[in-house]
Amino acid sequence: MYYLNCFFIYSFIGFVYENIIEFVRGKKPGSGMLYGPFTPIYGIGALLILVISKFIFNILNLNKVLEVIIIVLSLTIILTVLEWIGGVLIEKIFHVTFWDYSNFKFHIGKYIALEVSFIWALGSLLVIYVLQPLINKFIFFIPSYVTYILIIIFTIDLVVTFSSKKVHK
Repeated sequence: MYYLNCFFIYSFIGFVYENIIEFVRGKKPGSGMLYGPFTPIYGIGALLILVISKFIFNILNLNKVLEVIIIVLSLTIILTVLEWIGGVLIEKIFHVTFWDYSNFKFHIGKYIALEVSFIWALGSLLVIYVLQPLINKFIFFIPSYVTYILIIIFTIDLVVTFSSKKVHK
């Protein structure tokens, strides 16, 4: 239940983050492909951050500075690849492009830009050292029935979205 709850929390945080960015850019908020307040790529990214950082902290047993360097480098690469995979899959399945970094100075194709990868590096540190410690203070108090309800709502949202091959944007 822990990782499922983390997925839902970070998917919601990603939804809010994306909507704030859209609002600031003067665009209509409406983040993501789903109807509900979930942006799953952020939930998946957060789970990768949690699992990989746990591995690095527990298995490699390095000094703190080296841990941070390895975490930042590995997660920057992994999250950048995740963003590329997400962009390609969304375009192939739904025939729509949610983001295009072609106008960024250091872009690699339309789904990757080094400027954005830097944001993922900072985001990784934010998740590990700020957000997750805060989330851990309450996540264990979430009743299992709430998680089951979220699973049902999320699954229905996925089924509706994929069966209609129409994204909510």
